[in-house]
Amino acid sequence: MRGLQRRRENQEIEEETAFVSMTDLTVSFLFIVILLLAYFSSKYNPQKSVSLPVYEQVVAGKDAAEKKIHELETEIARLKQPNPLERYIDQAMAERKHILEKLRDQLNIEFPDLKVTLSEQSDALHFQGDGLFASGSASLRPERVNIVQSVGIRLQQLLPCYTLGAQSAWQPECNPDFAVIEAVQIEGHTDSDGDDQSNLVLSTNRADETFRVMVAREPLLTSHLSYQKQPVLSVAGYGKMRPIASNDNVAGKAANRRIDLRLIMYVPARSEEIEHLRASLVGTSHG
Repeated sequence: MRGLQRRRENQEIEEETAFVSMTDLTVSFLFIVILLLAYFSSKYNPQKSVSLPVYEQVVAGKDAAEKKIHELETEIARLKQPNPLERYIDQAMAERKHILEKLRDQLNIEFPDLKVTLSEQSDALHFQGDGLFASGSASLRPERVNIVQSVGIRLQQLLPCYTLGAQSAWQPECNPDFAVIEAVQIEGHTDSDGDDQSNLVLSTNRADETFRVMVAREPLLTSHLSYQKQPVLSVAGYGKMRPIASNDNVAGKAANRRIDLRLIMYVPARSEEIEHLRASLVGTSHG
């Protein structure tokens, strides 16, 4: 019995100790809360509260700042848009490449033994000179006259959509970006053999002969006008001055003896001119 009584006494002591510990913990927690409340109460000062006019001024300033940020974001977005003039020029250069690639592919199919290549700058077609002219001669080989005539026929089909004048026939299907051809230049070139003056004369005479044969087949080629109302078809001779390969070997000299057909696109000076270009193409179109 005594043992049982002792166990009960011990259990009561333990329960009392646990109750005291929980009480102390609760009191401590309440004490901390009271201290925090006292601290925040000491920090509160009604005199430091913001008045309504000041509040309204802050809100107005915030609204003005947000409006300015919106304006800056709009301006940044506008500046990120492609420049109309740059975009037009890029489209015109891409259209030039497309025209020359189309013409090259057609001629290579029609005359597979004649090597026609596109220049590195995608602005001209190279016709190997020995394929059209005998060495040292400015007269077309009789069996090659039909090649030059074919070039004239295809140019006559292409130019109306990109030029002004009586033959202008612009259509959105063939020229959606309103590109305008400023010049179609027939250029003669030679290798480095011979003296400079003779090469200049020879290259010019070959360009003239090419021009003559093309126009004889398609007389209306001379009626196509540029934006400046000048004929787009022209000739030039450069002798040995513009090689596309080394003159130190036979293959390089053969490549340099050539006729080039160069397309020069009109480049507007200002963005405002683009609309006038478009109006000119549409207004003179007879197609």
